[in-house]
Amino acid sequence: MQTEYAQRREKLMAAIAKGTAIFRSAPTAVMHNDVEYNFRQDSDFFYLTGFNEAEAVAVLAPHHEEHRFILFVQPKDLERETWTGYRVGVEDAKEQLGADMVYPIHELDEKLPQYLEKADRIYYRLGRDRSFNTKILTHWQQLLATYQRKGFAPTALEDPAPLLHPMRQIKSATELKLMRKAAEIAVEAHNRAREFARPGRYEYEVQAEIEHTFRLQGAIGPAYPSIVASGANACVLHYTENTRQMQDNELLLIDAGCAYAYYNSDITRTFPLSGKFTPEQKAIYEIVLEAQLQSIAQVQPGTPYKQTHDVAVRVIVEGLLDLGLLQGDPEEIIKEEKYKPFYMHRTGHWLGLDVHDVGLYQHGETPHNLEPGQVLTVEPGIYISPYIKPVEGQPLVDSRWHGIGIRIEDDVLVTPSGCDVLTVGVPKSIAEVEIKGHSLTL
Repeated sequence: MQTEYAQRREKLMAAIAKGTAIFRSAPTAVMHNDVEYNFRQDSDFFYLTGFNEAEAVAVLAPHHEEHRFILFVQPKDLERETWTGYRVGVEDAKEQLGADMVYPIHELDEKLPQYLEKADRIYYRLGRDRSFNTKILTHWQQLLATYQRKGFAPTALEDPAPLLHPMRQIKSATELKLMRKAAEIAVEAHNRAREFARPGRYEYEVQAEIEHTFRLQGAIGPAYPSIVASGANACVLHYTENTRQMQDNELLLIDAGCAYAYYNSDITRTFPLSGKFTPEQKAIYEIVLEAQLQSIAQVQPGTPYKQTHDVAVRVIVEGLLDLGLLQGDPEEIIKEEKYKPFYMHRTGHWLGLDVHDVGLYQHGETPHNLEPGQVLTVEPGIYISPYIKPVEGQPLVDSRWHGIGIRIEDDVLVTPSGCDVLTVGVPKSIAEVEIKGHSLTL
């Protein structure tokens, strides 16, 4: 992987030319009082370095005569390491991470100016660490003050995201291998959950089976808080309490993915806990499944990203019209978004180092066209909350539809000739979903 990290840095340095780019590691986050969450590195920082420690700064200075890739890291401290874990340290970081120069992090203010003074601009993304933002801005202001006397100084501060994030969007063979593994683990977890779930059990029991499988198969853990939503809970898009006892004749919506070597999967499936859809559940499920299949069919190079959503919306609107849950002209319903009480989110998002990965969805008014190597989710849904509010000119929703929430989501890779569904191993056809060979005893 170090070769690949180096290639990424070289590509970015070619883009920044005479500039200097600065990347800060993720901050540590406190769970409560003095107990910290497990550390998770900033994705941009990790993409360029592969370094998974806090309190670090990476500097790329392609114009510098001696040092082009510079790191500032925590020095070795055996007393601190006894409490919080081993550090790579200054000496080993140079060899392990391929840096031209490594300094202790406490020398940042002293050493950084030499890599900034002859740059024509500084590439740094202002983040949530306000004290570090201030540090970079202070260095920039100090250098600007010397411009008239020296004739050189960085005269602009730019966000590196427009240069770096398109790189991150196109996954390399190494990245796709990791993403396929993340998908494979999540597929196994979903299939395990489907076999385990049944009326009388609790949502958190299903969550435990899913996350046990994640860790058992080598994943870091969940890619995001697992959603295990039975009955009307499925109408809450980001429901994560997972405390309810599951009942007969209900649906169970599971939205869960894992992080494997920092790369993420994201799958949603909805199925009847009793093994058989009610007529209303089946009718809604058929619409969502058709919307997803038609949306996936749009995933091919050159297709506007927006088209995956537009196709799903049309299928859902036409399906709800057929059921009498909407009424009127479909074009008007779509234009005025009268479908939104039933379908209020987009049909997917980019996927990679972040669950909602970086990358543009459109350029101003121009839609972004799909490219080989991109990975996106396709996840249409219909949600009929018991608290759904009537829309002017639309029919009241009969109570027999209340509490039905269905979403179906897969991870899809854009290939040169079309697409590859990475999560195809989780059943979603009605025939497959209604077969429940429970092999586990209560």
